[in-house]
Amino acid sequence: MKVIVKGKNKFVPSEANISYIEKKLKKLEPYFKNTDELEATVLCKEYDSYYAIEITIPTKNIILRAEVKEKTLLSAMDKAIDKLESQMRKHKSKIERSIKLRDGLKGHYQTQVDFELKTISPLENVKELVKEKSITLEPMDKDEAILEMEMTGHDFYIFLDKNTHKVSVVYIRDDGNYGIISTK
Repeated sequence: MKVIVKGKNKFVPSEANISYIEKKLKKLEPYFKNTDELEATVLCKEYDSYYAIEITIPTKNIILRAEVKEKTLLSAMDKAIDKLESQMRKHKSKIERSIKLRDGLKGHYQTQVDFELKTISPLENVKELVKEKSITLEPMDKDEAILEMEMTGHDFYIFLDKNTHKVSVVYIRDDGNYGIISTK
């Protein structure tokens, strides 16, 4: 796995920081079949009273991402790795349950790594609203919306359909094709 470590705000990653981050990310490699194609981007930020770490690992069909704020860089890194492992555990369970025979996501994970679902904390299933965004709807056609969605790397995109003048959402379906939801 290729690891890119960047600093932001006051933080400049030292060789020791980079080495620690690479060592921790190696812990995730057994979960994937082909780690040569993987690239992990780690953004470290330093604030007055805490550190923030964002780790992003884009794969063929999913984007693994964790963001953690802690008092020390090392504890932030450890918690971010735990979050990524939890995401992979959830994705693997979903794949095994619902799309067991489908290629794509299933082929991304090693089969010999066995997740123990009993070890997942009940608090991991609690969801809360952590971010709100406001957007300006741009009039565009469906093809432009699909292009915008792919350029942003998201799995959905909200737009104003310039042909129907309705708010619509384009999204990537489980089968890899696109879908559109339009309002009435």
